[in-house]
Amino acid sequence: MRALLSVWDKTGLVEFATGLHANGVELVASGGTARALADAQIPHLDVADVTGFPEMLGGRVKTLHPRIHAGILADRSKAEHLDALSEHDITAIDLVVCNLYPFSSDPSVELIDIGGPSMVRAAAKNHEHVGVLTSPTQYDEVLLEIVASGSLSDATRHNLARAAFAHTAAYDAQIVQWLDRGGTIGDQPSDVDRVIPSTLHLTLERADVVRYGENPHQIGARYRVAGTTPWWDGVIKHAGAALSYLNLFDADAAWRLVHELALDVPGQKAVAIIKHANASGAAVAATYTDAFAKALAADAQSAFGGIIAVGGVLDASLATLIAEGPQADVIIASSIDEDALEILVKRRKATRLLSAPSPEPLGLSVRTFGDTALVQNADELRVPVGEWKCVTKALPSEQQLQDLSIAWRVCARTTSNAIVIARDGVAVGIGAGQQSRVVAAGIATSKAGEFAIGAAAASDAFFPFADGLESLTSAGVTSVVQPGGSVRDQEVIDAANDAKIVMMLTGERHFRH
Repeated sequence: MRALLSVWDKTGLVEFATGLHANGVELVASGGTARALADAQIPHLDVADVTGFPEMLGGRVKTLHPRIHAGILADRSKAEHLDALSEHDITAIDLVVCNLYPFSSDPSVELIDIGGPSMVRAAAKNHEHVGVLTSPTQYDEVLLEIVASGSLSDATRHNLARAAFAHTAAYDAQIVQWLDRGGTIGDQPSDVDRVIPSTLHLTLERADVVRYGENPHQIGARYRVAGTTPWWDGVIKHAGAALSYLNLFDADAAWRLVHELALDVPGQKAVAIIKHANASGAAVAATYTDAFAKALAADAQSAFGGIIAVGGVLDASLATLIAEGPQADVIIASSIDEDALEILVKRRKATRLLSAPSPEPLGLSVRTFGDTALVQNADELRVPVGEWKCVTKALPSEQQLQDLSIAWRVCARTTSNAIVIARDGVAVGIGAGQQSRVVAAGIATSKAGEFAIGAAAASDAFFPFADGLESLTSAGVTSVVQPGGSVRDQEVIDAANDAKIVMMLTGERHFRH
């Protein structure tokens, strides 16, 4: 049995090669891999010893040679292939161990691997006879099988080949994305092509199989873009049942919202309670305990079975308060101290308790239906409060601007049509996912109740008529932020002046579907 080793990532290489040699496998290695084996005093042949040709072009050409590729590609079931090997004195290669240059770590022409993908694809194509390893995580399982039986099973070679083609596909996708961003030569792409290129190459690798999909009869999983480490990979689940599709979907929405909430109010602590990807309550306050109490009070009924996101450390006092409230499906925080864990595990056995790193920025949004996909860049709140335009006679106070900011941030992350009412750092009324903006306003004011008096409100899109605004002002709202842009903007502004309230325009809509 002959194995060809040519790896960039040398994790576990020496141990694996030692095991192969101990089990009678002849080793052939190239470049840095050969040097690593030599340093470890592991017997091997250099690729140049096999090809009779030295490395050239600064290492660009090492393994691209018939004595290598014929050895990999020979179909052992065909006599003419075996005769050709014999005629040219070529030894068949039974195992290819190769991982590729880390292109994504520092994209450049020199990190575009040629020989590696060629060997990997050749071995994967001929997986009926050749095993191909593209990750150190595969070494132990393969070595155990070789030790036990002296070869690899058909099933193992098949699975390795599938992983190999996925590996090269992900690698090529990284190169395409780099070229889409401009690469190093030629005309630079337009802003549109840079964001939404003419072709989109996403390689997704399954990270977790979830408890079930959106509904219990559906199968679901979490995938990550190959070569990335999303924040979910750093999540620690301390307790509770397995996570489902909606647990992840809603927890992501909650976690991102709490990291946005306090941006305009430095030093404040943020808590959000999410139900079906929309906030039922959200608050900023001097402490997380106070923020949670206020967020829960905004809509305690809807909080049952929701997601609680705490933007920092969850301690025992907060855990006690949470345990006295409605059942939560998921609680997520930056960290959970031991006393808090003990309280929550004892009193909320089914609740998933997660600690998590900060979320990475959102990239492209891809939504599929059948063989069609809609792609867009992330919806960012690009207009800061200081650039909002006041269009009414009444001018905003500092407290009103803070509440308008919180209402605006929550509203932008709420399903459209959306109206959010906030007062004293708390989103006290949220109307989400309505066909009519007037109905959304009515839901928000009914949830806010008396807390709408003197409160701030946000609308994710313009008011097409004055009736939506009038629904808010009649409930006592005294300041409103909205994008503007309606042909009836002046009518709505006049209504705001008649009500003697503040109205701010952002010039930026935030629909969310």
